[in-house]
Amino acid sequence: MFKKVLVANRGEIAVRVIRACRELGVRSVALFSEVDRSALHVRRADEAYCIGGAQARHSYLQMDRVLQVAGQAGVDAIHPGYGFLAENPLFARRCQEAGFVFVGPRPETVALLGNKVAARQLMAQAGGPIIAGTDLNLTDEALTGAADEIGYPVVVKAAFGGGGKGMRVVRRREEMPAALRLARREAEAAFGDPAVYLERVVQGVRHIEFQILADACGNVIHLGEREGSVQRRHQKVVEEAPSRALDDGLRREMGQVAVQVARLAGYVNAGTVEFLLDKDGKFYFLEMNPRLQVEHPVTEMVTGIDLVKEQLRLASGRKLRCRQEDVRLWGWAMECRILAEDPFRDFAPSVGRVTQVHEPAGPGVRVESGIYAGFDISLYYDSLISKLIAWGETRGEALLRMRRALEEYRIMGVKTNIPYLQQILNSPSFQGGQTDTQFLDRRCPPAEEERSQDLLAVTVAAALLAHRRRRERRRASAVLARKDGQTSNWKQAGRWMGVRR
Repeated sequence: MFKKVLVANRGEIAVRVIRACRELGVRSVALFSEVDRSALHVRRADEAYCIGGAQARHSYLQMDRVLQVAGQAGVDAIHPGYGFLAENPLFARRCQEAGFVFVGPRPETVALLGNKVAARQLMAQAGGPIIAGTDLNLTDEALTGAADEIGYPVVVKAAFGGGGKGMRVVRRREEMPAALRLARREAEAAFGDPAVYLERVVQGVRHIEFQILADACGNVIHLGEREGSVQRRHQKVVEEAPSRALDDGLRREMGQVAVQVARLAGYVNAGTVEFLLDKDGKFYFLEMNPRLQVEHPVTEMVTGIDLVKEQLRLASGRKLRCRQEDVRLWGWAMECRILAEDPFRDFAPSVGRVTQVHEPAGPGVRVESGIYAGFDISLYYDSLISKLIAWGETRGEALLRMRRALEEYRIMGVKTNIPYLQQILNSPSFQGGQTDTQFLDRRCPPAEEERSQDLLAVTVAAALLAHRRRRERRRASAVLARKDGQTSNWKQAGRWMGVRR
């Protein structure tokens, strides 16, 4: 096992990796930007180094500076977390060349899977179904012609990267020029490459993904599925494991395809194969993410396997500790992403100082957080500030436990999406497991709750104003009465009480 690991990330995922290192007896090294000097991951690590300015491109994305600190600190390995440099094949290669172990797949695997079109071709080799789409390097005119052949609606997708960036759904031909322009611009800004391709939009689908573990000896297993159908703008909001949509037969079939894709890619370490599942039980390959996922805790809760520790063990050259038949799913787990944004103001980012934090606790409740009372949330990074996970023996128990935990969770000083998460979990459709990737837009808009909250606020304000005016009138009449010598305050109060009786 490694002696010292550098965590090339920030926030709750950096804290998560640092904790795993500590439990393995491995020293941890944190990186921080100038605005993250007092961040929680800095406090938790054994060592910490400043690597630049507030903007990510001046700090966390600076490969030269990250590698310089790694050499200065004398680390054995670099864990990228997710986001930033986690899916950058050049960074993975440079880690190897500098003599550091990259905690993730090989550079060539990262490059292969980072190209979404190449990943689709790999799935076709594995015998898995893919959605009708196009190749890379097509002109806008060629893409428009291909969309006419595929049939609308189609989605324009960035060929590299993920996280919903560089994606635009096009429902009519006349929308295509603007969608291509915006998608290319966003893809270049986010991933440094404007390449895009098209896929046919499959309506009414669920998002199902399989967690993969693979060692350097060619052993590959999956740890069951997660469902992340509750999404907003292609970003997952609530995840759970397992999925109500899968039976044992479909789970076995999809798991075998996921394992086969990982084998064909020469995959080593932890990864995720993502699918879309339609109402008829037919699944389509979406992509494979060569990194740890945000929602990995729900898999940990139902399997009892610490994925971050397994990442470190596999990166150090060890074999898998279990076989596929040893994997058992026990119970049900849900995860809610806690975001610093106002869902009732079009999800506008919320920045400022966190004044108070009260985290929920109790059996089956877990919090992965990167904040504390006094922490400053800035505009420079992702709005994800913590994750709330709840486990139960059944889905119903996990749901009730999550609702209880959300009621207990208090973050003061900034707006969060906790009220909206409560609205989602209170939805009869969600409680019945009747969700798909369009669920939030179609059945759970936050504006409805905002209108009811506004009405309540106006009602309370009106009542308080009326009460204040009545009190001021009584005081004014009492003052006039004293000036005229008619009566005292006590007599005035007695008369009022007499009338009241």
